[in-house]
Amino acid sequence: MGNYFNPDNDRFQMAVNNDIYVDKSELIQITNSRLNKGDKRFIYVSRPRRFGKSTALNMLCAYYSKGCRSEAIFNQLAISQSESYQKYLNRFNVIYADMQKFLRLSRNNIDKMLDIFAERVIKEISNAYSEFETDETDLPSYLEQFYCRYHAQFIILIDEWDCVFRTVKGDEAAKKYYLDYLSSLLKEQPYVALAYVTGILPIKQYGNNSVLNMFDDSIMTQPYDFAPYIGLTSEEVKFLCEKYRVSFDIMKSWYDGYKLKSFEMYCPRSVISAIEKQEFKSYWTQTETYEALSGYIAMDFDGLHSTLENILAGQKVFIDPYTFANDMFHFKDKDDILTLLVHLGYLGYDGDTKEVFIPNKEIADEFVRSMRKTGLWKETINAVVKSRQLLTDTLNGEVQKVAAAIEEVHENVPILSYNNEQSLRFVILLAYYYAREQYNIFQEMPSGDGYADIVFLPKPNIGLSDYLPLVIELKWNQSAETAIRQIKNRKYIKALSGFDKALLVGINYDKNTKKHECMIEEQVIKE
Repeated sequence: MGNYFNPDNDRFQMAVNNDIYVDKSELIQITNSRLNKGDKRFIYVSRPRRFGKSTALNMLCAYYSKGCRSEAIFNQLAISQSESYQKYLNRFNVIYADMQKFLRLSRNNIDKMLDIFAERVIKEISNAYSEFETDETDLPSYLEQFYCRYHAQFIILIDEWDCVFRTVKGDEAAKKYYLDYLSSLLKEQPYVALAYVTGILPIKQYGNNSVLNMFDDSIMTQPYDFAPYIGLTSEEVKFLCEKYRVSFDIMKSWYDGYKLKSFEMYCPRSVISAIEKQEFKSYWTQTETYEALSGYIAMDFDGLHSTLENILAGQKVFIDPYTFANDMFHFKDKDDILTLLVHLGYLGYDGDTKEVFIPNKEIADEFVRSMRKTGLWKETINAVVKSRQLLTDTLNGEVQKVAAAIEEVHENVPILSYNNEQSLRFVILLAYYYAREQYNIFQEMPSGDGYADIVFLPKPNIGLSDYLPLVIELKWNQSAETAIRQIKNRKYIKALSGFDKALLVGINYDKNTKKHECMIEEQVIKE
């Protein structure tokens, strides 16, 4: 056994030994089904930090490597029920490489990084097969000769393959050489039975083509069959919450929101940390990409700041993710920045509508923190801070204070200019930012004889006596009384079955006087 050639199963064994371990071994059914199948054998999975990419790679290493015996681990896991389980268990020569480690050893010199990688892999293979003699130092050529001699194939597992494109600025020639090197190592090589590669960014392209175009990519915007295997599904999180007596509703509000195909996915690091520490908070600051967020959102490509303002207010924004250069340095427009934030995990992405959004409270807190750090959103951050008092004033029926607070957001957040009722909705959602902790917020909610503009429903874990549901109707150049009348006439409170009473909130903006008016009534739903 070695570190890079036919490693032991120690890394995966430690993962299984954790107090909280979620069985993802059925991923192996997919990889087994792709062995020696043309381009199907080339798998690339990109996910944000702490989504379990490396754990999955360690699992594949433990399963395939001839350098260990892993029955004791896998016999207890779901994959043991698969027909292909015994057929491939510990039957392959495995090459395992964490490219981040090699880049660090080379001090960000890409050519030297590849030399160290090749030297260490060749040395370990030579030690294991001392009778195999060759002077070849080029790794692809060495493996070709090895294959000709023994007709033995390799499983090649590469972690953090994209570290070069995340950390090395400039030296584009060396980056292109890196891609060509990986292509010569993998592409059309009969010694490759399977290549499984992970990273954060999609496969890098230069021009319109990629020399690594044989990979079947599973990325945040196109997860394909690998969606449920990297990260935690809602069902898995619900099971953990029941087992460890943690509120699933609070967990969901803090960490849910990544939509991959039909799956709602969670970051394992955040979920497990919340359970172990018995505390819901942001664990995102412990990832290496955290410091980069404020730098990216400070850029203002064709209205990025305005777009981020709307996203923070709870809006979904359409993007074109297909022009992204797949690195962290080359940006043409705001869509490139927003696409990068999807791959880093700071934005959710709806593949059906091609819209981005802030997925949960953990990430919303990181946006607020980063916006404060840039110093560019002082008025917005001030509105967020004051949103706590606005909710209190609303629940207490303080109509003058509510109108004044909304007016202050309108006047002091220049990005949110008023043009129509939709613009008013953006301001309202930003002004009530804090309410997201207590409420699930719905826009254009079907109810009664129409659609309520905004409905705030208390989250299941919130005491109903403290937080009544809110039905908010917005008007433009009319009156707050007209808004309240519409809520009643169209029976919008039908959406609130199960509640005893609700607050009806009518808000009007008069374009001529540039004033907001608010009216609040308590409505009994059932007696």
